[in-house]
Amino acid sequence: MTKLEKIEREIEALGPEELSHFRAWFAAFDAANWDARIDSDAASGKLDALAERALTAHRDGRTRPL
Repeated sequence: MTKLEKIEREIEALGPEELSHFRAWFAAFDAANWDARIDSDAASGKLDALAERALTAHRDGRTRPL
């Protein structure tokens, strides 16, 4: 059995309250990892080309207000 399969079985065995707590924890955990990845990509310049394309589109009038 893989590590992931073990985790899946443990999650399946959780009661409703524990599952609710797990969901909240995992959502926060996942969001923090996502934020860290975005911060890392931004700091390394990986997002510079995308930002420039967006700014160019805006300057060229190819955007609309939200």
